[in-house]
Amino acid sequence: MAYSATKSVLALVAGIAHDDGVLILDEPVSARVGLPQFEGVHGRAITWRHLLDQTSQWEGELWGKPTSADAQSTREGTESAGGPPGEGWAYNDVRVNLTALALTVLFRRALPDVLRERVMAPIGASSSWSWHGYANAFVDLDGARVPVVSGGAHWGGGLWISALDLARVGQLCLRGGRWGHTRVVSARWIEWMWTPCRVKPDYGLSWWLNDHRTVWPGAPATGRCARGNGGAHLLWADPARDLVISSRWGDGVEGLLVAVSEAVEPGPLSAPSW
Repeated sequence: MAYSATKSVLALVAGIAHDDGVLILDEPVSARVGLPQFEGVHGRAITWRHLLDQTSQWEGELWGKPTSADAQSTREGTESAGGPPGEGWAYNDVRVNLTALALTVLFRRALPDVLRERVMAPIGASSSWSWHGYANAFVDLDGARVPVVSGGAHWGGGLWISALDLARVGQLCLRGGRWGHTRVVSARWIEWMWTPCRVKPDYGLSWWLNDHRTVWPGAPATGRCARGNGGAHLLWADPARDLVISSRWGDGVEGLLVAVSEAVEPGPLSAPSW
């Protein structure tokens, strides 16, 4: 299980929708997705950026789980009850699952199929990974009952993936969305994923950013990561060192990042040639 590193892969799938021209980051989700969760004054104000950087401040229930069920929302959140989208941040898996639902409706197909065809096959990943939702997580699309995956691993579901396949995802991001001569995801989307959120500077579009050394104080500030289960499941990408680390069930993860980073000389900090 990748645990909450799944969130970062979900953001990568959102990038495919962006590159296809059907997802505009600051457009309201309701403009293209007809779901009751995006009705009302608050719902209509939620954009894709709000969903992906966890600032939607949406309150409701999905698949039998209310947003209040996720205790992590209060761990380091800055949101205020009833506040408008974009003005507060909270780490909430119910809202991430809403993102997965909205993307499923946008694509009109199951997200694992999109990930497999548009990302994992082009980067040469194995066929051993899988992505699951809850037993009751389905949406009716064009007469078909389509499963909806979960965006994390709270209450089950999530992405199951080997360390090597996860490292390939990191390498794709490190290369600005290219795999060899193939453009898989746009460089602009990778840049946006790694751009700090206005109200949560150490978080981008579902990626953690170590710019201010608040995520891993001892590790380089140039690192970005997808992390789950408190960092025990980690995908670390450091463009300055051309370095990807995929670590699973790790203890002392920060020590690992420090030791490996010290052994790899950083290159010149210039604009990436994507």
